Amino acid sequence: MSIKKNPLNLNPLQLRTLTVLQLLAKMPEAGQGGPQVGEVTISRFPTPHGDHLHLGDFIVGVKDATGLQNKAVWNALTRKGLARADWPRAIVLTLEGQNYATDMGEKMVFRAEH
Repeated sequence: MSIKKNPLNLNPLQLRTLTVLQLLAKMPEAGQGGPQVGEVTISRFPTPHGDHLHLGDFIVGVKDATGLQNKAVWNALTRKGLARADWPRAIVLTLEGQNYATDMGEKMVFRAEH
């Protein structure tokens, strides 16, 4: 039995946004653990640096991170149990959200060269 890719049928914008949130969840400067065990509350979002964002040792194109400023995307991730939105202040990434396979990393996340 194979595992279905994208079992929650996230659209491309939701997948890209979740990928960025998963990276932010690993950055201590972006948020903090909790409120529940295994969750991460992200409350500090990167500002664009030209046409990209710096996420630790990685960069993501601004075009791939537009969902960070999109209330509808935050609400969709909440409805699907991947996050809990406190628009626009913070978003809690659930354990399910952190572990959801977006398969977008290789397409949109690159090592920073500067």
